[in-house]
Order: sequence, then structure tokens, then C-alpha cells
Amino acid sequence: MGYPDQRFDVNLSILFTELPLLERPAAAAAAGFTAVELWWPWIETPTPPQAELDALKKALDDAGTQLVGLNFYAGQLPGPDRGALSVPGEESDRFRANIEVAADFAASVGCTALNALYGNRVKGADPQVQDALALENLVLAARAADRVGAILLVETLNKPESPLYPLVSAPAAIEVVDKVNAATGLGNAKFLLDLYHLSMNGEDLSQVIKAYAAKTGHVQIADNPGRGAPGTGSLPLERLLDELKDAGYTGWVGLEYKPGDRPSADSFEWLPASARAAG
Repeated sequence: MGYPDQRFDVNLSILFTELPLLERPAAAAAAGFTAVELWWPWIETPTPPQAELDALKKALDDAGTQLVGLNFYAGQLPGPDRGALSVPGEESDRFRANIEVAADFAASVGCTALNALYGNRVKGADPQVQDALALENLVLAARAADRVGAILLVETLNKPESPLYPLVSAPAAIEVVDKVNAATGLGNAKFLLDLYHLSMNGEDLSQVIKAYAAKTGHVQIADNPGRGAPGTGSLPLERLLDELKDAGYTGWVGLEYKPGDRPSADSFEWLPASARAAG
């Protein structure tokens, strides 16, 4: 049990950001990791030139790293946005334009998990209209994910840092997951269980794990307070990951923490080098 018993991947959109995007897979590999995940790297466009997609694929391949999670286009992230799919008008259109691009890229690198961030509440927009638009777009995304053999992830964020994001509890995200699966009949919508965000919301993490491990498709971790590496805060992350495993979760655990004021490569001392390469 414990950390060496998990399958970790490194989120290259929050770690190794001191390097250009195309150098990050090799840096993760040099630190001992063989699996990585990414937020949508092209925050300005849902449809980057094919040459840029090809360059990222080559960087992943050359480093020997497997991409195990990818966000759909989510607006300015990092930044003020928290997704695009429930935002009426241009942002929803951009999300739709991205769906097949992201799915095809995922297929090209063997990535089987696509995360669709819900998007913020918009001043002046009817929340029911936003939720209807969200379901419509999530159904499209779930079908595209299914086409390439992937799951669709729906994530809870935390209210203190994302006050306009409506999915700020595990049950809220699970409700959306269930609605998408009911609408598609595919069963490939899953919960992205982020222990940092859930802890910021004050949820009982052990209870969330017991209740929703079977509907969980991906896990992310950071310590709290501070969103730093395990051991920098007070969350019992090793125990919680053991509880997830005991509850039947065998998937990836994404390292989505801030390295602090040091190089990212120096932030992994909590994890033995022998436990970094995914078996």
C-alpha cells in the first residue's frame, strides 16, 4: 500500500511550466515519469494548426511518455475561465469546434480520458439555459470520446477559487455524469475526483471515495493548504489513495500541484524514484 502502489502521471500544465510546452514531456521523463496529462495547451484557439498538434505528439513520443488525460478547450485556463461548454455564444461554439480536434488528437497518442470543464455562470444568463446547453455539449463530447475509445470526465472544482463555477461538490458533478450517461446510453461519462478541490470545499473525502469510487474515471491530487506537493499541507493523501484502491479504483492519479519556488524536478522527493514509472 502507499504511494508506490499507485499509478501516477504528471500534469504538464501546472508542473514543468518553467519550460516550453514541447520540452516538458522530456523533463517529466528525466524525473522518472512515463505518464503525463495536459490541460488544453492552446488557450487562444480550439483548433490549432495540424503542425502544432504533430509537434506535441512527437515530443510525447520522443520522450517515451504516455498522455493519459487531456482537457477539451476550456477558455483562458489558467486564467479567469473554468471551461467553455456551458457559456452561451462564442465560447460554446469554440468548445464544439474543439470536440473532434481533441478527440482525434487523443486517438493519435492513445489517450483514453478527455476532461470537459463545465464553465462559469455568466452574468445575465439563465442558469437553466446554461445547464441545458452544457448537457447538449457534453453529450456531443461523450459521443466523440466514445468514438476514439475514451471516457468523458466531469470535474468538481472548489468554490473559494472558482466562485462562479456551479459544480463545487462531488454530488453536483455526479448528477451531471448521470445525466450525460442517461442521454447517451454509452456509460462513458465519469467523475474526475480531485482531492484538493474537494478538500477546499470541506467535503468528507473518505465518504466521497466510498460513495463514488465506482463512478470515478480519473483522480488528481495536491496538498491543502497551498496546492503544493504531498507533504506540504495537511491532507492524508497516502491514506486517501489507499482508500480509493480499496474501493476498487485502479486508474491514474494525476499530480496537479504547484511546485512552489523551486524547479518542478525538485518537487518529487515525496515519491521514491522507483515508484514514478507507471507499470
